[in-house]
Amino acid sequence: MTPTPDLAALYAAHLATLQQRLAQALGAQGLDALLVAAGQEKFAFLDDRPYNFQPNPHFVHWLPLTGTHAAPGSWLVLLPGQRPRLLFLQPEDYWHAPPAAPAGYWVSAWEIETFRQPEALLARLRELAPARSAQIAETDAALPELSLNPQPLLDALHFARGCKTAYERVLMRGASRRAALGHLGARAAFEGGGSEADIHSAYLTASGQAERELPYGNIVGLGAHGAVLHWQHQDSQPPAQATSLLIDAGAACGGYAADITRSWLHPEAAAGAARDDFAALLTGMEALQLALVDEVREGTDYVAIHLSAHRRIAQLLLDQRLLSGLSAEAAVAQGLSAHFFPHGVGHLLGLQVHDVAGLQVDATGTRRERPAGHPYLRLTRVLSEGMAVTIEPGLYFVPLLLTALRQGPLAGHVDWARVEALRPFGGIRIEDDVVCNGPGQAPENLTREAFQVLQA
Repeated sequence: MTPTPDLAALYAAHLATLQQRLAQALGAQGLDALLVAAGQEKFAFLDDRPYNFQPNPHFVHWLPLTGTHAAPGSWLVLLPGQRPRLLFLQPEDYWHAPPAAPAGYWVSAWEIETFRQPEALLARLRELAPARSAQIAETDAALPELSLNPQPLLDALHFARGCKTAYERVLMRGASRRAALGHLGARAAFEGGGSEADIHSAYLTASGQAERELPYGNIVGLGAHGAVLHWQHQDSQPPAQATSLLIDAGAACGGYAADITRSWLHPEAAAGAARDDFAALLTGMEALQLALVDEVREGTDYVAIHLSAHRRIAQLLLDQRLLSGLSAEAAVAQGLSAHFFPHGVGHLLGLQVHDVAGLQVDATGTRRERPAGHPYLRLTRVLSEGMAVTIEPGLYFVPLLLTALRQGPLAGHVDWARVEALRPFGGIRIEDDVVCNGPGQAPENLTREAFQVLQA
């Protein structure tokens, strides 16, 4: 049995790290305190229906007030050298359940004041805030007299957030296990002949999540829908002919996200050359994805991993004779691989699915732009210990991109008959969540380890 981590001790160390980072960032800006808003509930235009409340990630970084504990209108008051303070808004309400009172392993580290009325909370906030305070908040929640979201402060905090504490890694493992449960349930529904809506429902049930708890909208694409990278619909009827599934679906734990994608061939897909080709591509993508995961090492340039993914995918297409007449390196250099792999190989992961500061290479906000020809890469940093990233190579048969390729100068390198036969299978994406470990150490694959535990 894996021992249960001492969350209270890990959280205390996490909090100490955040306080150290904050003191350094505030000192550099000549500030004495930081106020952080949980955020405000938002409503649809000309309607009284609220959107699903998403707390400010800076707020959740300090304490796990999520789910039934999420409290719009609450604030944190953070002064270096002092116990952090939570001003908790818990209005009296009989239309909706008020936020659950703070409870759990983290509460003893905080000074907590509870308010029933937002006006009283804001009066207390003004009373506590030093004159030289900054705030991180949405405009509609901010105090107009104080500095709002100063970019140098955000740059410092965002850059530091790239490396996860031991506490954060425990929560990310929990999110991965929850998501893995969902994927196993989704696969069973897919192989049982379910529609996209059925598969999505099975995912929610197996992962124990409600729709509103998901860190992002699930992508559930059967057949050709897998060629739409962010397929946003969920058809209620399965396609007439079973082919494949691409499911990109996550989970959350304590405010931290898992982001996992799997692609599967249906066991009853019609026999033939196209099925065999797709099965071979699935096998090849699985192998190259694991090879890319192994490249997540301290000191490695993430851009190099992205370019490695392009070379490996180009070589797979050559090995399967879908491309011919040039080398993998030439296929990448001339942009041919991008017609089959049009997105980045991954991104930072944490409090946000696409976590911040992916193009930021230091605490002062210096950016490193994406390499030419790769406009959708979300991460250009050199990896360091504690960074959590996704590794998600893809290979798709996108009609729009195939049309452009057919009309261009590289069309002669493509076996168009076989490529066209593969279009009903949509595409393949395999995505794991991976943490970079220290010098000379292999990475921690949160996703594979979660599946291994569940399937043991």
